[in-house]
Amino acid sequence: MTGRRPIASPCTNVCRIAPRTGWCEGCGRTLDEIVRWGSTDDADRAAVMAALPERMRRLADPR
Repeated sequence: MTGRRPIASPCTNVCRIAPRTGWCEGCGRTLDEIVRWGSTDDADRAAVMAALPERMRRLADPR
């Protein structure tokens, strides 16, 4: 064990999946990403976290 804390969930308690994208309107994750978050490793969490800013930008500007 490294003693490091796992990457925290980006959940904002706004849990609605946008039908157009399949992303949560609160945090930007897919249902699959949300479900596996508690059991996945930091590499997977970091990859998800890296995708979230662009997803949230696209959710805010649906053009």
